[in-house]
Amino acid sequence: MSKEDSKFEEKDEEAFEEGEEKLDGKYDYETDLDYKIENVVATVVVEITEKIDLNQIARRHADVEYNPERFPGLVMRIEKPRATILIFSTGKMVVTGLRQAAEAERVVDKVVKNIRKAGIKVSNPVITIQNIVASGDLHTNIDLNMAAIVMEYAMYEPEVFPGLIYRMQEPKTVFLIFSTGRIVCTGAKRRDIVRDAVLKLNQQVRDLGVAKKDIGDSEYQDITFI
Repeated sequence: MSKEDSKFEEKDEEAFEEGEEKLDGKYDYETDLDYKIENVVATVVVEITEKIDLNQIARRHADVEYNPERFPGLVMRIEKPRATILIFSTGKMVVTGLRQAAEAERVVDKVVKNIRKAGIKVSNPVITIQNIVASGDLHTNIDLNMAAIVMEYAMYEPEVFPGLIYRMQEPKTVFLIFSTGRIVCTGAKRRDIVRDAVLKLNQQVRDLGVAKKDIGDSEYQDITFI
């Protein structure tokens, strides 16, 4: 064997041992997180003196959508920060499409200004973050059949849906887990809750033995925390 071949063999052996250490309980759960916020959903309530005339807003702003025969709310879109807002005559709104909860106030300010431009009085908007949706990768294949057995509050019906549904109790969130290790987290109302939930799941799948070992080196790529 040449010296060059020997070096490659030593590197492969070290990589294998490192992978075994991670799966044998030495995995750095906190460092190796890989997820990003995909959508923040907020609800808004504004004070009104009478029901909002959505037709009046539709006449004033050509770039909105309002078809009461199909949907009772008016759809307004904001470009910066990008968001879609559903406005109802009761003074209630739903904001979707945000990437950060902190953007909600800027979006609502713009919506309120647009409503006022249509000659409608609204005031004192109260914003509540209802849901944060994140996607991520555990960087390990998952044995979903085994996970459905050993994880409490898990449901897996592959003939209906290819992913496992896991209702984490603390922090209270819901995960969709796929055999590739890809995940979707929903139900959190704060970004730190998303992080805590992903961290806990990342640890659980390895501690419970549902992370497959025969997945190659791709599992141990450097992970970007977003």
